[in-house]
Amino acid sequence: MTDKPYKQPEFETLHLHASQDVGPTTNALPNSIYATTGFTFNDAQHAADFFSLKAFGNIYSRIGNSTFDVFEKRTAALEGGISALATSPGRATQFMAIAIIAGAGDNIVSSSNLYGGMLCQLDPEDFRAAIDENTKAIFFESMGNPTYIVVDISALAQVAHSNGIPLIVDNTFGIGVCGHGTTIAGVIVDSGKFDWSRSGKFPSFTKLSEGYHGFKFWDAFGPATFVVKVLVEVQRDLGATMGPFTAFLLLQGPETMSPRAERHCANALALARFLERHSKVSRAMYVGLPSHPSHALANRFFREGQYMGGRENIAVGSRVFDALKLASNLANVGGAKTLVIHPATTTHQQLNEEELNWRMLNASKSESN
Repeated sequence: MTDKPYKQPEFETLHLHASQDVGPTTNALPNSIYATTGFTFNDAQHAADFFSLKAFGNIYSRIGNSTFDVFEKRTAALEGGISALATSPGRATQFMAIAIIAGAGDNIVSSSNLYGGMLCQLDPEDFRAAIDENTKAIFFESMGNPTYIVVDISALAQVAHSNGIPLIVDNTFGIGVCGHGTTIAGVIVDSGKFDWSRSGKFPSFTKLSEGYHGFKFWDAFGPATFVVKVLVEVQRDLGATMGPFTAFLLLQGPETMSPRAERHCANALALARFLERHSKVSRAMYVGLPSHPSHALANRFFREGQYMGGRENIAVGSRVFDALKLASNLANVGGAKTLVIHPATTTHQQLNEEELNWRMLNASKSESN
């Protein structure tokens, strides 16, 4: 959107128009794919300013490219953040978001309701009690996989900020039209609301940087410091960079995400209701159902309930799975097609019987998504 709109664009409008500008030299629309390795400088001083962070622009695609710059800005707009950084896999975003704030001897207080999470989530006061002088963040998934437990994000934010540490949320299951702001899952989005200077626990953000000859990140970038530091101190060296072709494709998806996600959620709710009523299904796990333990929190934090799980004896479940014609037996989430999988014998098979029971994934159960 080149010109300032007459009012703040709605969420659905941002999916299509956020960060979209006509190409400055080609007048191309949509944005072009820059399959470029390196970029030239105007002169020696221009190059020196880029490398010393006195000015920002493209150096090499590992730390900047015009195609994923558009994708990052659109994602930040959709998630209500101040800036974003696109990476190759979601695991890289998790590592980099933590590596930039934690060092040897530090710790992260994390929910047990992570990938392979349990039904019994921790109370916010349990998080508070676990924080010590070396704690650098609270980390959790906005919706646990595969039990779909939703945490009270507002309560945990209060706990984190009252202790001078940031909140890191893996929003894999809530991304896009159904999601909550400030996500990490392939893209790091910084809300810009955490005051790194006030905290006092992150001197590398506020003190002189040896790697940049006395440069102070907070003085230069203020609320946008987090993403800048991740970019120039971690991604620059690790190279877990999203490619321009990937960024271009990811820009196409959000353009129709709102109507697609609404239909996905409606279909999932209809299927969940059917399974909940079925005599041979012991339990249907879907946050859109009032019977789900996180139903109230899901209605509070998400636009629509999403993803579901039906449970039945594994022998029976396997026969059902194998007889399905349209659904695929697939270890993935977030796609347009229906999938089924049995977590206890696939994605969570490393867990023992006690751990599976603890996480509400008894080995005699099966699940569909």
